[in-house]
Amino acid sequence: MTYSKEDIIRLVEENDVRFIRLQFTDIFGTMKNVAITSRQIEKALNNECFFDGSSIEGFVRIEESDMYLAPDVDTFEILPWSTPDGNIARIICDVYTADGKPFEGDPRYILRKVLKEAKDMGYTFNVGPECEFFLFHTDGEGNPTTITHDNAGYFDLGHIDLGEEARRDMCIALEKMGFEIEASHHEVAAGQHEIDFKYDDALKAADNIMTFKSVVKTIAQAHGLHATFMPKPIFGISGSGMHVNMSLSRDGENAFHDPSDELGLSSIAYSFIAGVLEHVKGMAAITNPLVNSYKRLVPGYEAPVHVAWSAKNRSPLIRIPMARGESTRVELRNPDPSCNPYITLAICLAAGLDGIKRGATPPPSIEGNIFAMTEEERDAAGVESLPANLYDAIEELKKDKFVKATLGEHASHVYIEAKTLEWDEYRTRVHQWEVEQYLSKF
Repeated sequence: MTYSKEDIIRLVEENDVRFIRLQFTDIFGTMKNVAITSRQIEKALNNECFFDGSSIEGFVRIEESDMYLAPDVDTFEILPWSTPDGNIARIICDVYTADGKPFEGDPRYILRKVLKEAKDMGYTFNVGPECEFFLFHTDGEGNPTTITHDNAGYFDLGHIDLGEEARRDMCIALEKMGFEIEASHHEVAAGQHEIDFKYDDALKAADNIMTFKSVVKTIAQAHGLHATFMPKPIFGISGSGMHVNMSLSRDGENAFHDPSDELGLSSIAYSFIAGVLEHVKGMAAITNPLVNSYKRLVPGYEAPVHVAWSAKNRSPLIRIPMARGESTRVELRNPDPSCNPYITLAICLAAGLDGIKRGATPPPSIEGNIFAMTEEERDAAGVESLPANLYDAIEELKKDKFVKATLGEHASHVYIEAKTLEWDEYRTRVHQWEVEQYLSKF
């Protein structure tokens, strides 16, 4: 939907909107917001809502702290729940510095820059995410537990899947906010779910991912449950991923499709795949940003850890789904839902465009099951693996000048510094596993 400032003021009045949440996302993918009353909407639309950027992790130093929010009026939505005092709406904002320049550490700005590069090359970037999550019970004080609310499995029916009611309400709420829900179902692990929504241009897709996570958490809470996008909350069962389906359009047609090719893929698609594979190790600290992310990316749970691609099986990092024509797309399978969608999509697109600009050629596709290969067979095929932990991922990011340049000097410095501190805190802390293993033995 395209709106003007006047449209927003009218919609606020006509729909008895009493509060408006001005939302933005920090560099680590955490949604932030400033709530204003309806009386302040005109001020907000005139970019007069300033805030202290030094109070937001990863933004700026205190001497550079003045920033303001610039509402993207096309993101105006009335939230599908109300208070006794009226409705609540939200607008997603871009972040600007006091001198009127886009803030270089704003994830939305980072994505906008790469989308501009794609546009200059004649491309539109379309993205369809597949976002998995867990639903857990809460304790007597409302704190989350890791006790699943069901013991169902993949695609199980409603009388077994106790989360179906919550999922249904999530879908209804999302549709009220303009989402086109394509499917919702129980996933492989107990308490694990997936809701798929239609692809969109990359900026809208990233906005949708952030909105999706917020709605899922809100509706789960209304059902007395806790929704988490933590990649691997329970040992011994599958973790949650966020497969990213990507395609480029040019002149209104899918640029990845070529009916004359054996696999139906264009040279553009092959070069895009090559670019992503070349940079995917340096991208891992972005696509898989937590210490916990790498506990999902271990052999044994069909985790996409092998740097390879295939049009015929799901074991490599990149899969080409069977659909062709306008549905031809590349599926990157390693990202997880804890990532920041703006910078994840930015580096995916930038890496793909890099491959296109250089006319890069991907390695041969792997048609066999990589999980069934021996280490020697994978080595012979030139199949490498993703970083094994967050520390290794940070080191790969440090080495990849292209990925760092895509993020920008400020964002890459802040991100690497923060993730290094996160790893150091993890590695120096005594964990329960160590206590259980060693306390009585030594």
